[in-house]
Amino acid sequence: MIKVKTGQIVTQSGQYRPVGSKTEVTFVEGKRVPPTSNGTTKFVMVDKTKHKK
Repeated sequence: MIKVKTGQIVTQSGQYRPVGSKTEVTFVEGKRVPPTSNGTTKFVMVDKTKHKK
């Protein structure tokens, strides 16, 4: 299970769910997790991005 916090660099692209929420957001590998308006700081990956090769 991959977890990230606000301000960290994302290590795996995919759909993440804020802890305690039912919504999902997309984070891109290598980008920083942005601050949120409601103060959420922890996110858990629910579905990694699938790449075709």
